[in-house]
Amino acid sequence: MIVKTFAIGKSVMKKSTLIPQYRRLYEILRKHIEEGIYREGDLLPSENELCATYGLTRPTVRHALDELVKDGFIKKQKGKGSIVHSLPKGIGILSVAGTTSALGSLDLETRILVKPEIRPWEEDFFFPLPDHLRESGCIYMERLRLINGKPLFYDITYLPNINLPRFTSRSFENRSLFDTLRTSYQIDVTGGEQRIWAIKVTPEIARYLEMKPEEPVLHLERKIDTNRVGFSFFSSLYCNTSEHALFGVF
Repeated sequence: MIVKTFAIGKSVMKKSTLIPQYRRLYEILRKHIEEGIYREGDLLPSENELCATYGLTRPTVRHALDELVKDGFIKKQKGKGSIVHSLPKGIGILSVAGTTSALGSLDLETRILVKPEIRPWEEDFFFPLPDHLRESGCIYMERLRLINGKPLFYDITYLPNINLPRFTSRSFENRSLFDTLRTSYQIDVTGGEQRIWAIKVTPEIARYLEMKPEEPVLHLERKIDTNRVGFSFFSSLYCNTSEHALFGVF
């Protein structure tokens, strides 16, 4: 058995007192899995090795590994340890894992069409809004997601303007929204609900997605729930599915 170790150093685990230690280890191991340092079927270092490498207690390491199990990155096998699980292949827009994590080796590009900006919620918003969200206003942005240079998603996102300091100053060019929420604000996506139907593409959307006028485009309206109480965000998404199927459990 070959065990892979990496000289990250204990200092990595002490960068910030705002992020729990288990969460910092979770992010390091998740990054290594997503980048292919650990591949499907590989064993992660043992709990004892992780404790020694990062200067953490056994319960902290177990907490990080349990989160990786819950999110589908590893599975635990008695007598062996933590085994890297195969991540779904395809376009994970229907999954809580998010698009960036699901695409793996495909070349994903994100272009920002409208930078994050604070504005009132639309009066006839496509999901009912509780008063505390309606009163806070929203952070609005538009993105175009491309795979191997071909436009696939046109995404309009609405986040509550609640306890997201400096969010509008962040760059999302070729960056994951889910990852930013998770790593910078400790907001995890836990599920949600969505409506999906096909419509004729409008001239504006056809231009973004490089489609022919009145071709069918898949429209998703999503309410995305998180681990932060009372904090959900929303997405109106248009997908060109001529070359890619969608998958996922939401």
